[in-house]
Amino acid sequence: MKYFIAIVLAVATGSYAFTPNSINTVRSSLTTTTAISDSRRSFIDSSAVVAASVILGTPFVASAEVVVPEQFTEYTFPSDWGLSYKYDEDAAKVREHMIVATGMGKGAIKMEDFGKNMKKEMIDFVSYYRRFPKVAGKPSFSTLYTSINVLAGHYTSYGYKYPLPEKRRKRLYQEYAEVDKSLKRNR
Repeated sequence: MKYFIAIVLAVATGSYAFTPNSINTVRSSLTTTTAISDSRRSFIDSSAVVAASVILGTPFVASAEVVVPEQFTEYTFPSDWGLSYKYDEDAAKVREHMIVATGMGKGAIKMEDFGKNMKKEMIDFVSYYRRFPKVAGKPSFSTLYTSINVLAGHYTSYGYKYPLPEKRRKRLYQEYAEVDKSLKRNR
């Protein structure tokens, strides 16, 4: 609803700048030029106000504060790799495995094995579920897909033995929180 109101205000402001002014036909060309520049200036001013109110008034889910836990080197190696072919279960499981992968620090036990299993599970998840339009259109899938691309890209570029940098970890934890909220709403 907030976006709809912002779009209506932006369109109304834009159409105001292009409305004909019957008084300008009587004025001289110098006055017309001044009126046009004034209407352009007022259009820019009002557009800036609308844009600022939309930007400042819209909360971004991905920019919400998320606590980034400390990296760890000891953890319980999961034994439930693979898909069950039930979207909600698979998405939650992949998300949980990705949270563990994101939290691993340098020298974590079985880090390379975990990374290889994680990458295989991520590829299987995306290649299976992106074929179904009902699943591929869900916000949880698109956000999880983004997270999968980030983690898989890290594995491709740096290998399985190197932990994620802090900035990338923070972004991933924000996306995991968003995926969790979407999954709880069955979205």
